[in-house]
Amino acid sequence: MRPTSLLYFTAALAPFSLALAQNVRTTGKINEFFAQNCANCHGPKLEGGMTPANNKVPSLLKDEWLHGGDDESIAKSIKTGYPEKEMPPWSGALTDKDIRSMVIYIREQQFLFKRGQIKIEKLPDSFTGKGELHNFQVNTWVGDLIEPWSLAFLTADKAIVTEKLGYAYLIDSGKRAARPLIGLPAVDTAGQAGLLDVVPHPDYAKNGWLYFAFSDPQTRDGKQVSLTRVIRGKIRGNALVDQQTIFQAPVDMYPTGPNHFGGRIVFDGKGHLFLTIGERGNGANAQNLGVVMGKVHRLMDDGRVPEDNPFAKDNKALPSIWSYGHRNPQGLAMHPVTGDLYDLEHGPRGGDEANLVLPGRNYGWPVITWGMDYPGTPMPGSEGTAKEGMEQPITYWLPSIAPCGASFYSGDLFPKWKNHLFVASLAAKELRRLEINGNKLVSQEIIFKGETDSNRIRHVIGGPDGALYVLFRERIARITPAE
Repeated sequence: MRPTSLLYFTAALAPFSLALAQNVRTTGKINEFFAQNCANCHGPKLEGGMTPANNKVPSLLKDEWLHGGDDESIAKSIKTGYPEKEMPPWSGALTDKDIRSMVIYIREQQFLFKRGQIKIEKLPDSFTGKGELHNFQVNTWVGDLIEPWSLAFLTADKAIVTEKLGYAYLIDSGKRAARPLIGLPAVDTAGQAGLLDVVPHPDYAKNGWLYFAFSDPQTRDGKQVSLTRVIRGKIRGNALVDQQTIFQAPVDMYPTGPNHFGGRIVFDGKGHLFLTIGERGNGANAQNLGVVMGKVHRLMDDGRVPEDNPFAKDNKALPSIWSYGHRNPQGLAMHPVTGDLYDLEHGPRGGDEANLVLPGRNYGWPVITWGMDYPGTPMPGSEGTAKEGMEQPITYWLPSIAPCGASFYSGDLFPKWKNHLFVASLAAKELRRLEINGNKLVSQEIIFKGETDSNRIRHVIGGPDGALYVLFRERIARITPAE
């Protein structure tokens, strides 16, 4: 089954010129193709127009579909056409991948149009919101931060926050320490690299182990290279001591470049640690079982590889791999009741995904994708949106929202949110709530949305007090019920 699209609009694909459809071939960006071949009828801004026979063409931006408004129906309308209504088939001019890119382009323009109809202000530091299930209050909990990446509670009153630029601060009763934690390893901070996740061991109260994922800088053949690495250590005073490497690939495998590090850690409470690593901007890595990039890995909490991993006995694959075919999974969360593992990953232009992560499965990147390349062309080498042997997401986003950190809510302050997945969004600057049942999306809600860069959301976690804690670009906010 195809995944549920998160943007349901309805508008009619009005007629194109039949003669033009039989003779034109796409040669470049899909927006240029639209301007050259579609704008005469649909309008240069998709606002609608007239056919050659002087019939009115409705706007593609509004909710008035004649033949179905989901992605599949739009693609079918473009491909097969409706000649009786002056809508010719475009299959002779556009490949299936071109048609998919056209759908993405239409969705992007719809989003921009809808966004223009709604005034979105910068979120104030404190505000009250009305949700579908709960009303809530948002207040700043800790300020004076620079790009916080992750937050972990160590006790009911103490927490630790990582910043992308390589710093970690202890937090005591909502007050950030004046000085960062000392003793952390060197961190690559270029581009998307940085000090990434911080997660306490499930038995932290007894063993004191704290786990960090970070972009590890190395030098190979005179070049600066880096890759996601995991260490653990213990806090003594304001220092990280007793450090141990839990996961590190051979330096020969480290690539150059500043993109797609992944870097999320989740424990399953059974002695296992799951880790995401992005494909580092090279799609081929995601399908290569001989490299660590583009994968979700499963380890024991001390770094050993479990003997029951899906590729543990495959001498052509790395034994730590749990799943593969991932692009840049920056969100990872485990359902507190079922134990199901979900990842949130960035697509290219469109095609951000939420996946139910199963052992040994291939999640398709870059062979299949619901997105297109950044210039507005089909992804090079992509074979479409689906292929046998490759998993489909439970949902995808068009246009991209850039999903990042995610957590299932398990507190008591918001009983109707229990076991729902909360997703942080960078590009859309939104906090989303997803109700998921296995591999099905039941419902979705935008809890709140901002506009400026300060409203970019990197992560969201539940605290021991039952509140939700949201990491904005310069602060951490606390969400509690509205009185």
